[in-house]
Amino acid sequence: MSIVEKVPDYIRRIVPYVPGKPIDEVEREYGIQGSAKLASNENSLGPSPKAVAALRDRLEELHLYPDGGCFHLRNALAAGLGVEPKRLIFGNGSNELIELAVRTFLRPGDEALISQGSFVAYGLALDAMGAAVRKVPLKDYGYDLEAMARALTPRTRLVFLANPNNPTGTIYRRPEWEEFLERVGPEVLVVADEAYFEYATDPDYPDSLDDRREDRTVLTIRTFSKVYGLAGLRVGYGIAPTEVVAMMNQVREPFNVNAAAQWAAAAAVEDAEHLRRSLDLNREGLAFLTERLTALGVQWVPSQANFILVRAGRAGHVFEELLRRGVIVRPVGPEFPDHVRVTVGTPDENRKFLDGLSQILEGGAAV
Repeated sequence: MSIVEKVPDYIRRIVPYVPGKPIDEVEREYGIQGSAKLASNENSLGPSPKAVAALRDRLEELHLYPDGGCFHLRNALAAGLGVEPKRLIFGNGSNELIELAVRTFLRPGDEALISQGSFVAYGLALDAMGAAVRKVPLKDYGYDLEAMARALTPRTRLVFLANPNNPTGTIYRRPEWEEFLERVGPEVLVVADEAYFEYATDPDYPDSLDDRREDRTVLTIRTFSKVYGLAGLRVGYGIAPTEVVAMMNQVREPFNVNAAAQWAAAAAVEDAEHLRRSLDLNREGLAFLTERLTALGVQWVPSQANFILVRAGRAGHVFEELLRRGVIVRPVGPEFPDHVRVTVGTPDENRKFLDGLSQILEGGAAV
C-alpha cells in the first residue's frame, strides 16, 4: 500500500477551500475590462499609505530573517489595545491562529463546537485534525448562543464564534455574549473571531477584550487584512491569557510572520486617517447598497461588516451572470443556495454590481 493510500479518511473527506477568481483571470476568460472584485471582503480603499511607505523604506532589508517575536509590531499593537505585550500572538493571517488553536488544544476524543453557516476555515482546520465537530444552526442568519451553550458537552474543548459573522454580517450582542460566557468553564477555549470588529456600529456589540477575567479562557483573533487593507501580506493577531499564548507559541513555527508584513502592520496601527476613511467609505457604501437593493425588491441581511449577504436567486447562476458583466462576488455554499456575498466597494464598484444585478433580474436569470 502506497503512502497516499494510507492517508486517513478524515483527510480524504475534506472539501478544500476554493478562492475567488483573480481579476486578470476573469477579464481574460470573459474578454472584458474594468472588473469589480467584490468577493473577498478586501478594503476597496486600498492599503494604509503609512504601511506602503514603511515597506518602501525597508525593502533593502529583505535579505534578513524577520523578527521571530514581532517585537516592534507587538509593542505598537499592545499600546494601542491597552494590553500586555505577552498576551499577544501573531500569525500568517488570522487563519493560522485558528489552526494553531486547534493543534494546541484538541486531543483525540475531544469535541469542538461551531455554527453551521459560519466561517468555513473553522471546519477545515478541525477536519484536518480529525476532530469531532458539533454544529449548531444559525438563527435568523445569526449565532444562536443559547443553543450553542446547550450543545456544550464534557468533551467540548474549543468553541469558534465569529462576530460579525462571515458570511452573514450579523452579530451577537453583549447580553447574549455575557450569558454564554457564564455557562462555559475554563476547560473550554472560546475563540472570538473579530476579523471585522472595526466595522461594527451597533452599541451593544461586545468587544471581547472587555472580558478579561482570569476564570474565562477567551482567545480573541483579529486581522490586518480587512480594514487596514493588508490582505496580501497575511498578518493576524490574537489576544489571550498569557498561558494560552505560551502554549500556542510552543506549536507556532518560527518566523511565521514575514518581515514586510510586520513593517506594514506596525505602521498601519498608527494610520488613524486611513482607518477613518475606510470606515466612512464602508458606512456610505453599505447604506447605498441596501437602499438600492430594497428598491430592486431584493432581500438582504442587515450587516455590521464590510460586506452584505444578498438573496438574489440561484447563487451559482447569479455568480456566473455577474462574472460575464465584470463583477466578481462570492457564492457562499450549501447553507445559502440563493445568496451571494458582496463586498462593499467603491461607489463605482457598487453601482457596477447593482447595474449587473438589475440586468440579471430583468432578464429572469436569477429566478
